[in-house]
Amino acid sequence: MKILRTIYAEDLEDIAIGGAILGTGGGGDPYVGKLMAQEAIRKHGPVKLVDVEELADDALVVPVCMMGAPTVMTEKLPQGDELINAFRQLEQLLGRKIDAVLCGEAGGVNSTTPFVVAAAGGLPLVDGDGMGRAYPELQMVTFTMHGVSATPMVLCDDKGNSLVLETVSNAWTERLARAATVEMGGSALLAFYPMSGEVAKRAVVRGTLSLCANLGRTLRETRSINADPVSAITKMLGASIIFNGRVKDIDRRTVGGFARGSARFDGLEEWRGHTFKLDFQNEFLMAERDGEIICTTPDLITLLEAESGNPVTADALRYGLRLVALAFPCNPQWQTQEGIALVGPRYFGYNTDYMPYPF
Repeated sequence: MKILRTIYAEDLEDIAIGGAILGTGGGGDPYVGKLMAQEAIRKHGPVKLVDVEELADDALVVPVCMMGAPTVMTEKLPQGDELINAFRQLEQLLGRKIDAVLCGEAGGVNSTTPFVVAAAGGLPLVDGDGMGRAYPELQMVTFTMHGVSATPMVLCDDKGNSLVLETVSNAWTERLARAATVEMGGSALLAFYPMSGEVAKRAVVRGTLSLCANLGRTLRETRSINADPVSAITKMLGASIIFNGRVKDIDRRTVGGFARGSARFDGLEEWRGHTFKLDFQNEFLMAERDGEIICTTPDLITLLEAESGNPVTADALRYGLRLVALAFPCNPQWQTQEGIALVGPRYFGYNTDYMPYPF
């Protein structure tokens, strides 16, 4: 099998930062996931990153991720073996060995959790994911649009509990798994969406882990020469700066296993005198400037610190932070009728249709 690149512990610094940029405010604290992945690689050895085309059509591919409110994981750290436990239990249920690991979403902690399983299991990790970003619900993956069932699924918590789900639809998987996650303390780690290599080649959003690594490296190298990190990231993503301002108010609460709320900003520099509002459900879903909607899910909205260019997640928003908001287009799979039904603004209760950014 041809290897795209070998990932060592030190590479996780860039990947975690890049994942947080693509995570659109969600996906959990990248620091937590980075530490878990680095420890696994130091203990078991580096991870081989492969293109999905390298998989045999009959290979068994399984994504892994963390589920729950990102605000919880910063206070309730995983023990470290939950993911590999979920992975091994799923192998027993399926009655065969898993051939490759896949990233569920490219965001925060979930851009790095697959490295834990890949290192511990000595398995290749596919360079891709099911979103090209992060979304708050389990059925919100490209796998759903390709007919892949989320179950059988195994959830594990930090106390040693595990739960197996078999459901009639991916939407029901979300409902039942979310309820279990709340009872598990607000976060759980899981293995789900088992699929063949043939299906993975159609369903996967390709190249996301390489993009994460390149974003993190670009940010690091730009800062090392005292250049503008925000401009470098904006250019690399083909993004637009939609606001530059300071956080003046945050309404954030953990409800039903999600971090929900909104943040308001006052403009600075060229945006002085203007206002900005971001709504989020784990991830940033809708941006308004001066009361007018300017970007919605499934397009990506991300926040960067104005000086350092570091990504800021929804759970890390604080009064007074000076931030730059970027918007950039989603993967084309989300712009289909099926994609909009899964992750468009009306699904989240907004009374507006999706209009690809820029309008």
